[in-house]
Amino acid sequence: MDKASAILSLPSEPREFGFFLDGKWVEAGDRDVFERASPGHGVAVTRIPRCTTDDLDAAVASARAAFNDRRWCGLSGADRAAVLLKTAELIRARTDEIAYWETLENGKPIAQARGEVGGCVGMFEFAAGLARSLHGDSYNNSGDGAFGVVTREPVGVVGLITPWNFPFLILCERVPYILASGCSLVAKPSEVTSATTLLLAEIMSEAGLPDGVFNVVTGSGSSIGQKMAEHMDVDMLSFTGSTNVGRAVVEATGKSNFKKLGLELGGKNPQIVFADADLEDAADGVAFGIAFNTGQCCVSGSRLLVERSVADKFADMVVEKLRKVRVGDPLDETTQAGAITTDAQNRTILSYIAKGQEEGATLVTGGGVLDIAGGQYIEPTVFTNVTNDMAVAREEIFGPVIVVIPFDTLDEAIEIANDTEYGLAASVWSKNLDTALTVSRRVQAGRFWVNTTLAGGPELPIGGFKASGWGREAGMQGVEEYTQVKSIHIEIGKRAHWVE
Repeated sequence: MDKASAILSLPSEPREFGFFLDGKWVEAGDRDVFERASPGHGVAVTRIPRCTTDDLDAAVASARAAFNDRRWCGLSGADRAAVLLKTAELIRARTDEIAYWETLENGKPIAQARGEVGGCVGMFEFAAGLARSLHGDSYNNSGDGAFGVVTREPVGVVGLITPWNFPFLILCERVPYILASGCSLVAKPSEVTSATTLLLAEIMSEAGLPDGVFNVVTGSGSSIGQKMAEHMDVDMLSFTGSTNVGRAVVEATGKSNFKKLGLELGGKNPQIVFADADLEDAADGVAFGIAFNTGQCCVSGSRLLVERSVADKFADMVVEKLRKVRVGDPLDETTQAGAITTDAQNRTILSYIAKGQEEGATLVTGGGVLDIAGGQYIEPTVFTNVTNDMAVAREEIFGPVIVVIPFDTLDEAIEIANDTEYGLAASVWSKNLDTALTVSRRVQAGRFWVNTTLAGGPELPIGGFKASGWGREAGMQGVEEYTQVKSIHIEIGKRAHWVE
């Protein structure tokens, strides 16, 4: 297959979507419609309804009715698992379709999108096992007259707000776990990347999920997202996005019904490289850690901390790697880094590149705009001569921009790594077991990688420390997150009367 034949075609016209309510598609009708242009091509690809707050109320009412009549939470774990496994099977069968629309709306490379959909299959398969194994505890140590039971019960109706950078992956890091717990939900995807969330709702309905258990409303965060956070009949809200918006979500929920919150927020994640590391492997990992998804990744390794004795050499190695990254048309199978997803994010990244130079950092490579396929593309960018007080070192850029900061000692590396409001992810590169273990234990981050980065699977929980969020998704903890704990004290035999 030559390169030309490996590039998929754009749709001849935008695909029309409705929204998903009570197990059925609802057409846009007289609602306003958002037309999404592919960031990789500048061509309209989807048309999505702008739902109203009445639509949100209807979706929450549908989820509430489904929860209250126990059509889902009243099923056995085995029955819920069967639906999740069928969903995994259907996702696998529709991988190419899902990846195609993910790439068109998001701008990520088609090969990457396809790989992410494959990972989502694993999420559903793993959560199916958790649906059967979720359990509480018992206490048989209160004497012959009493018995204690601790149960986990689904929290109720969950509101789910997902971002535009990994529309399907982040969705699938949550939905199967929410459903494994027995909850019902209303999802609100990003306005610019709604297609694959709607496709999942359709797939789950085909897999046998009862009507009303999974509803999708589409629209902006400022309207639908805000109302979801404030909604009195939503029992829990799961939000993934920036730390600033996360703070607003906390405020909104505090003014309503004090709903339970799960938050995965921003990061300014260190990749710490010691002189004894396999520098060739580390350079490749560091390049991957910042260029993957064009750096639009909350766990991307945007701060490169390098032991001073190899800092210059290693920076050169990373620069050489990044210059070879194939930035191009997202529909090209050979592309490694695609387009910047939104106009606003494109402007933000370019403004930080300019700010880095104004602050006195040295722009070693990248920083430019690439003219490809009519879309918006930015070269992978490296800054050296950076200090940890610069904006490019402290603020989340959310783009393919990495800063290099040298260190002299292990303690100094840990101090620099922790000198941030964030604590989402980190990685260390060293062949010394003592070094790797010490750093992994002392750096404040919810996810940590040793001699790799951006790796993992459905078994490992994800989430952050500090301003990077609350709670955990995926793993057994990802199901437990959507439950409430109930303690049940059972008296056995005749009561000793208080009033004689």
